[in-house]
Amino acid sequence: AARPPAARPPADTKSPDGKRLSLLEIAVQAARVRATLGEISDALEAAWGRHETATSVSAGAYTSEKGGPRMEEEIAGVLAEVRAFESREGRRPRILIAKMGQDGHDRGARVMATGLADLGWDVDISPLFQTPKEIATAAVDADVHVVGVSSQAAGHKALVPQLMQELAAQGAEHVLVVAGGVIPPQDYDALRKVGVGAIYGPGTRIPTAAAEMMNLISARLGDKAK
Repeated sequence: AARPPAARPPADTKSPDGKRLSLLEIAVQAARVRATLGEISDALEAAWGRHETATSVSAGAYTSEKGGPRMEEEIAGVLAEVRAFESREGRRPRILIAKMGQDGHDRGARVMATGLADLGWDVDISPLFQTPKEIATAAVDADVHVVGVSSQAAGHKALVPQLMQELAAQGAEHVLVVAGGVIPPQDYDALRKVGVGAIYGPGTRIPTAAAEMMNLISARLGDKAK
């Protein structure tokens, strides 16, 4: 559980001779007496806590866009599949949109999250900069059907295999893992070999991805029941 933030101290303080000092000056002085960057950061964290990004999904933004009869037909088809899935499984399909490593680009992930939510999915979004173990734990805790890894900074070749290992270690091999974002086509085979079920590059239509993931989830649930 996240620690509640400490009371915010003033942005500056005073030296023994009464001179007002900024945090930058204090940090520089600390460094001059051999304080490490980690020690300086720990002192700041003890006072302010760590920044935590808000993770939420905006509803209605995707389906409010008028895309013509074809798009309306696709959306209606996916919504019908979601209703059938819920009737059959007792709950809606659930996905965790995951951002791992030092990848701070989350706009595409949020667009996908909003689109899937408008198509009837239950959607969770991870904070930025998560480890594979943190994502696997979040997936297990939320009992998701799918983990969707968003990769915009070339970390997928290292992080996705680690995620697959962490899911297996937590008894969640049944969770479908898909990947999306800016992933070079020459990396697709390597991701599929470690168990990635689908890869969605730029330009992927959200209803198309949603329908494909529904089919993959249903196939896995059928195999699990055997």
